Amino acid sequence: MRPEPMTPRHRASIRRRETHLACAAVALMATLSAAGCATDSRLREGERKALYLQHAGAPVPSFRHIGSINGWTPLGDDMLAIWTRPSEAVLLTLNGPCPELDFATAISLTSQFRTVYAKFDRVVPIGSIGSASIVIPCPIREIRPLDVRALRDAQREMRKDVREAPRDEAAPAR
Repeated sequence: MRPEPMTPRHRASIRRRETHLACAAVALMATLSAAGCATDSRLREGERKALYLQHAGAPVPSFRHIGSINGWTPLGDDMLAIWTRPSEAVLLTLNGPCPELDFATAISLTSQFRTVYAKFDRVVPIGSIGSASIVIPCPIREIRPLDVRALRDAQREMRKDVREAPRDEAAPAR
């Protein structure tokens, strides 16, 4: 059987698809290129962890937790910062690695009478990629209050330094 000849309408449809694919490919390349540039200005995990530790106070046995978490930042698989209010945060060190922490879309904290205790309560990662229904709570070893204002000032200074730092010149051609 002989294939039917393409109609002008069919050809136009194919051209539109090819144009959309070409635009998508260009957008993908631009995104990947921008992502490569963005990683230069980001702090490495160790630097970020050190920055938070530098702005953490002495360990405390507990902190009040009314029930909502304003934000959180994983700092490796054994540490995270939790904002209980926009200007109030604590640094939690866990008993060991919490493998789901880096992939969690949300977290929860166990507490007793609206208070989270070190060595008793846990961080519970929620919505990790690849975890069906198994939730592994991660015990809290240490709680340290964060000086949020000083932390934000230090982050702002670091971003300013990165923006003002001279860019490396392209390597000469051989």
